[in-house]
Amino acid sequence: MTEADSGAGRGTALWDDLVAQYAWADADEPEAYTFSVISGKTEDDVIRAFGGDPAASRMMTFAEAVDEQVGHPYPDYELLRVATVGKHVIAIEWGYHGSIPEIARRASVDGGEFFSVHRNINARYQVMHAVDGRVDGMFDPFGLEDATWRDRQLEVPAWAEDVAFRMETLCAESFALMERMMGVPVDPAWMDASLRTTLLASPDTLFSDPKAAWSP
Repeated sequence: MTEADSGAGRGTALWDDLVAQYAWADADEPEAYTFSVISGKTEDDVIRAFGGDPAASRMMTFAEAVDEQVGHPYPDYELLRVATVGKHVIAIEWGYHGSIPEIARRASVDGGEFFSVHRNINARYQVMHAVDGRVDGMFDPFGLEDATWRDRQLEVPAWAEDVAFRMETLCAESFALMERMMGVPVDPAWMDASLRTTLLASPDTLFSDPKAAWSP
């Protein structure tokens, strides 16, 4: 075995170990969520970028936020939970604001960095990364299972080319990629913790051009 082969083997083993740490994400996952990690910003910055008011926050768990959203008569009633972990802000939703490219641009502008992992109730997945106000990769890893689905919109960015995205470990690999990119382990305990929570504006009112907001 050459030194290069040995190094590649160690790299694969380390990646497999990292993915294994997120087995919980595929074994017992909520039906829908968006996890976002942002660097270079404060909690208030992130809340504003997502369309919330930092002055109007309260403490809620993920389950409490879901219950409130489900029980609300307006379908666009969405809540954002945030917490500071080291030099990063974690944003968790039972919703989709963190999957919108314009949110990624706003949350990463002026030297910031943004990464989100999204899954909706229709089993649609999305991984997205942005740096300094520019989205440099956004794709659905589920589509990569079938090579015939590949098209220009499913091209994998360089930072994810070495990830297999197998269906049985799809969520674990997405979170492992988030940790590798952002340097922050995703802790499932955040779901049950009471975190700072704010109401978000509907995308219909948040963006002057909603169609452009969804374009990477």
